[in-house]
Amino acid sequence: MTVAGVKFEQAMARLEAIVAELEKGDLPLDESLRIFEEGIRLSKNCLKVLEEAERKIEVLVQDTNGKKHLRAFSSDGDERRDSDADV
Repeated sequence: MTVAGVKFEQAMARLEAIVAELEKGDLPLDESLRIFEEGIRLSKNCLKVLEEAERKIEVLVQDTNGKKHLRAFSSDGDERRDSDADV
């Protein structure tokens, strides 16, 4: 399976299948290594997609004066201010 052009959901489904196959433990070593490498490529692709999505997400927040500012969404719960421009 090539990684380029694979949709996120397809990549995640394939990763789950790879994990299940590896956990069974009945594959020959060379096949285990082959699908492990595929899994690494897929996981890197998924991480790239998630990081890109995170950059695109913006949250509209209101400061104490009632002004609205656009801030980038941060996965740790803190919003990073991208712009002080009023919206």
